[in-house]
Amino acid sequence: MGSRERLVRYWPLFGLEVRSPRLVLTPVRDEHLPDLMDAELAGIHDPAELPFDVPWSTAPPDELVPGSLRHLWGRRAATTAQRWDLQFAVLLDGVAIGLQDVRADDFAVVRSVTTGSWLRRDRQGSGLGTEMRAAILLFAFDHLGARRAESAAFADNARSLRVSEKLGYVGNGSRFQQRRPGESVESHLLLVTPDTLVRPDWTVRVRGLAECRPQLGI
Repeated sequence: MGSRERLVRYWPLFGLEVRSPRLVLTPVRDEHLPDLMDAELAGIHDPAELPFDVPWSTAPPDELVPGSLRHLWGRRAATTAQRWDLQFAVLLDGVAIGLQDVRADDFAVVRSVTTGSWLRRDRQGSGLGTEMRAAILLFAFDHLGARRAESAAFADNARSLRVSEKLGYVGNGSRFQQRRPGESVESHLLLVTPDTLVRPDWTVRVRGLAECRPQLGI
């Protein structure tokens, strides 16, 4: 048994895979980190824009990379059956080009998840953002048994809002929050359920979930 297989035995999430027509989503392993850091440094959005609640993507490179690494390692280390935040590396032809997360508190009881994502800028515009979000929703609804998935996007984040619209999200209110110092921006709260989801004409293939169920409390 190789070192990776031995590690999966002790941390089953490293063996989880969600496959869509073009992509493989798998919880971030250290081998994905160089690609992810390259993607962040290459750019995720126009420098004049800021799509994230926390302005991490605008940090200078000497802060961006170590901050991102600490965040990814921290989310992994904080995983418990009661609270998890699964950071999936999005692989295209074996290269990590973005991140798709799905997180939940007390999932076994409430069956609700929240998602977020980013995709390197030079891979945007070809439907990959929609595909990765659809894949994680199909995984959450059809394989985890989620009853609802929530998301949010700033009013000026047209790309994210278009993806949500395509997939059948409905409005779930709004809030104002500070994005930059002194800047108040409206954020649209969004909700999708198995009944409202606009399903693609494909489904996902999932591998390694059975071994992960105790880690996820299900």
